[in-house]
Amino acid sequence: MDLLTNWLFSIKFAYSSLFVRQTIFKFLNCKMTTLTESLLTQLQENPLNWFLSSFLIYVVYSYFTPPPYQLPIAKHPETTIFREYTPKQLREYDGRTPQTKIYMGVCGKVYDVSRGRNFYGPDGPYGNFAGRDASRGLAKNSFEMDVLTPIDQPLDTLEDLDSEELNSLKEWHSHFASKYEYVGKLVNEPQYSS
Repeated sequence: MDLLTNWLFSIKFAYSSLFVRQTIFKFLNCKMTTLTESLLTQLQENPLNWFLSSFLIYVVYSYFTPPPYQLPIAKHPETTIFREYTPKQLREYDGRTPQTKIYMGVCGKVYDVSRGRNFYGPDGPYGNFAGRDASRGLAKNSFEMDVLTPIDQPLDTLEDLDSEELNSLKEWHSHFASKYEYVGKLVNEPQYSS
């Protein structure tokens, strides 16, 4: 807004000057043969017209010249340290608040599915898998809580799955591996380790 106000003021100021009024008048009445001769005559008659001309050229130039491009300040992406997660530790990453990341365990690997918050968040269709080992539920294509292994028990070995369920789990695992960041390994609680 300041640039436009300054520009309008300078045009009004320049127009009100004797230089511009006489130039326009002489040009329109054709008393002088060309605009160039008229401008040169006015500049020779009054040195103040040099300043006014320079100022007008500067204002017009700055109005039509875009501001210099400023690069955005680069932010370093948040770093995730690869580590091992027990079922109880993984439960902390269930996305219950917008700031909480969402991790899911699939086939012993932990993936950061925070980008898919609409699917894996608390209100999403896969929300019950957030912060859990979802392998059995994905293999059986079931979203029921009773197919998930409780977090206070050893990890599910998935030995009782048939070939169709194993193929389904394999497809889900390749989906997660190709789309989401692999952030850790799912391990048993120390008391269940052999």
